[in-house]
Amino acid sequence: MRYYEDLQIGETRTSAPRTLAREEMLEFARRYDPQYFHTDEQAAKESIFGEVIASGIFTMAVWRQLDHQIAADIRWICGIAWDEVRWPLAVRSGDVVRARSTCISKRDSASDPRRGIIVTLYELLNQDDRLVWSAKSTNLIERRPAA
Repeated sequence: MRYYEDLQIGETRTSAPRTLAREEMLEFARRYDPQYFHTDEQAAKESIFGEVIASGIFTMAVWRQLDHQIAADIRWICGIAWDEVRWPLAVRSGDVVRARSTCISKRDSASDPRRGIIVTLYELLNQDDRLVWSAKSTNLIERRPAA
């Protein structure tokens, strides 16, 4: 397992790709985000998107799933803030996405010497290497225990 001390500013990791299926997008949206351009293929044709697109919440859930591939070895305590959350491009059925994380800053915790704080830029990119979602996340990480 990797601790706060093991993480380096500028370190970037990328997940394996994942193809998004229309039925999975529709099922998620019908349950959690039933806007017509996420759930109704006919009505979505009349939207500015011209077809059904993935819910932003679905997009984040897919990112979270992929991020576990690349960050499961980190001694996370918890996330404490997300900033600058963006969906610059619609996610569509058949898109092939991958998650990328980059450590952009780190600092000692002022309240607990057993913790460190890192800020990570999280990104989800499509098959054309275009950004479809991003956020900056502030996270508490365990420090290496004293020997």
